[in-house]
Amino acid sequence: MIPTNLPSDVGMDYIPLATMLATGQFEEADQFTRDALITISGAKDLGREFVYFTDVKRIPNTDLATIERLWNKFSKGKFGYTVQKKQMRLAKGDFETFCTKIGWTTMDDDVERKRRWFGTSEFIYNVKKAPKGHLPLTSALRGTSLLKKLLDHPVFENDDWKKEPEKK
Repeated sequence: MIPTNLPSDVGMDYIPLATMLATGQFEEADQFTRDALITISGAKDLGREFVYFTDVKRIPNTDLATIERLWNKFSKGKFGYTVQKKQMRLAKGDFETFCTKIGWTTMDDDVERKRRWFGTSEFIYNVKKAPKGHLPLTSALRGTSLLKKLLDHPVFENDDWKKEPEKK
């Protein structure tokens, strides 16, 4: 069942994300999540189509908690920023180890390389086949600061994000 009580402090509609995740459309849900971060961080209002790490502090707890609950619920705990945060902790903060752990790398003739974003995506959008923490994707093309800031967002300091919102 697709939840309809999906709170947002900035008026974002998360029913499309819930629908995509509930129906296994993880690639579309991943893109929706990236687009939502641009909107809810205020980057779009500044005329940008990407999020700087400095924008993360403007992402409302309510919105990030809604996104996280949806990813977590419909992947049965396999995907989400909190899952990635745990994997980053297990990798002792080392980004390269983290990428290998969550499947953001692949092997080409015994050489490990990052999966490609562009053209035909090499990422795994199947909950059964993807490693734990594989999604959602956060671009590290401008460096790892954005991902690290997202994983350190105050909403993830405790488990309050897990609490279902009260019925309206």
